Amino acid sequence: MITFPIIVVAIVILYLLNCIKILKEYERGVIFRLGRVLPQPKGPGLIFVFAPIDRMVRISLRLIVMDIPPQDVITRDNVSVKVNAVLYFRVMDPLKAVLEVQDYLYATSQLSQTTLRSVLGQVELDELLSEREKLNTQLQEIIDMHTDPWGIKVQMVEIKHIDLPENMIRAIARQAEAERERRAKIIHADGEFQSAEKLAQAADIISQNPQTIMLRFLGTLTEIATEKNSTIIFPLPLEILRAFAGDKSQEKK
Repeated sequence: MITFPIIVVAIVILYLLNCIKILKEYERGVIFRLGRVLPQPKGPGLIFVFAPIDRMVRISLRLIVMDIPPQDVITRDNVSVKVNAVLYFRVMDPLKAVLEVQDYLYATSQLSQTTLRSVLGQVELDELLSEREKLNTQLQEIIDMHTDPWGIKVQMVEIKHIDLPENMIRAIARQAEAERERRAKIIHADGEFQSAEKLAQAADIISQNPQTIMLRFLGTLTEIATEKNSTIIFPLPLEILRAFAGDKSQEKK
């Protein structure tokens, strides 16, 4: 027959078993005893939570990856874009994460969205597209400063995607094409300038020795003759005619 002491012992055993909680390596338990928080979080491992005297709040210390949904941002040069980002943070002080803010995940998400709109609204579109690293660092510093009282450490913020309107995409494409044409013209003009300098130097050298002109002329004829599909009219140099004219005058004498 089951006696009253056995029933009491069974109830006590069931109560103690119900008070046993197991926290994983990355978890900490913030204990409220009669409404007052214990000075040190519990865990990891086996702990006792004596309900209803105690109430435990589990806090994960792992790195949390939070997606910041696309935000409508108007840049400083009045261009409307949609920007989304990703936030990496972890809880460093479980007590502050529970005591200082009602829901640290929701609060961090809302702060990240407002900070993203505020910071990117102060820059121009070109800076937004070309200087992401600087903007990521600026976002990380601002969010980390505001979440530090909540016991949260923001490790990194990365802008993922910038959604531009169709008219801006076409305008950027035209700008890039014009920039490539400008560079091509500059390179071509620089090549012409260098070629002109070299030709001027060659002309100065050739002018100092008239025989060089004839050698250059013969070299050009040789290059043309390699194709074997051209008729070359070879002009008779005046120096040869002058030589013959000088020989005839000597014979008359």
